Amino acid sequence: MTRLGTGVVGAGRVGAVLGSALRAAGHPVVAVSAVSEASRERADALLPGVPVLDVPEVARRAELVLLAVPDDALPGLVTGLAATGAWQPGQIVVHTAGRYGAGVLDPARAAGAIPIALHPAMTFTGTSLDLSRLVGCTFAVTAPAAVLPIGQALVVEMGGEPVVLGEDARPLYHAALAHGANHLVVLVAQAGQALAAAGVADPGAVLRPLLSAALDGALRAESAGGGRDAEGEVSNGAITTLTGPVRRGDAGTVRDHLVELGALGVRTGATDVAASYRTLARAAAGRAHAAGLLRPDQGQAVLDALADPAGDAPEPGRAVGAPSDAAPGHVAGPERGTVHGAHHDESGRPGDAPAPADEEDQA
Repeated sequence: MTRLGTGVVGAGRVGAVLGSALRAAGHPVVAVSAVSEASRERADALLPGVPVLDVPEVARRAELVLLAVPDDALPGLVTGLAATGAWQPGQIVVHTAGRYGAGVLDPARAAGAIPIALHPAMTFTGTSLDLSRLVGCTFAVTAPAAVLPIGQALVVEMGGEPVVLGEDARPLYHAALAHGANHLVVLVAQAGQALAAAGVADPGAVLRPLLSAALDGALRAESAGGGRDAEGEVSNGAITTLTGPVRRGDAGTVRDHLVELGALGVRTGATDVAASYRTLARAAAGRAHAAGLLRPDQGQAVLDALADPAGDAPEPGRAVGAPSDAAPGHVAGPERGTVHGAHHDESGRPGDAPAPADEEDQA
């Protein structure tokens, strides 16, 4: 592939790493934007010698512009740069936002730029350790058919595995990744807090072999039997590896767990732990029943044990695993605050174009 002068917009944990990977593949990085001190340090470490410039100037200098910014910041950034005349005919514009396809780059495309969406299915630390993680990492590639090979080639050059994804599929794809990766972290944090409260000195050491085995088994089963089978029927995949009291139909154990986790919430304010346990155990019971792993009477006993004293017990006649009509809201966290999603810690407005936070960490 032709060597392309690359500009990195956003020296966050993703942009600096991907910029470094492109540079290693032979694409010279000609400029980078970095707002915070952390981003400037990251640019200096991963892109040494590259000039730090404002966003419009980065875009004007580059043949390939890499937009590595938080999803919510992307539309305004692209539109703002179009308003300044920063986009150029024939310029390749790549963004890394999982939520969007190539359509969000339409203002750049209208100026003659080539739009490509590349999203690595990976979480980033923003250090050189991430470069090895790119090897074999799946990248979702979304672009007009004529330029898909360019996106695929860029992924291969960075060591990744390109998977073509349709424009309309991007939001669901990204929701799936965020649900899996982000909420896995929450589960580990909650389980670790409960173990610490039980007197375990190193919760991570206790959880590591157990969770590693559970995750490995579930992923192997999902690869082997997840999605749809040869006849197009939905197969059971990961749920077949489920173990524990829900899988056994041990309703009494489930009830005791909720008592203990509820007491933990009273002592520490971590009421989110019991709430998460209740929600996920219901989902486990429903999927186990649907997969034929749990008899209806066992499933109903588990659901009865999971009934919230506040009044969210299953409605009479509702099938095991049937969705409730209301989603749970925010719950009090360990500091008696509110548990929210991940946030980005950096923003700025270089020049006249709306500029993003440049702390994107993916997944």
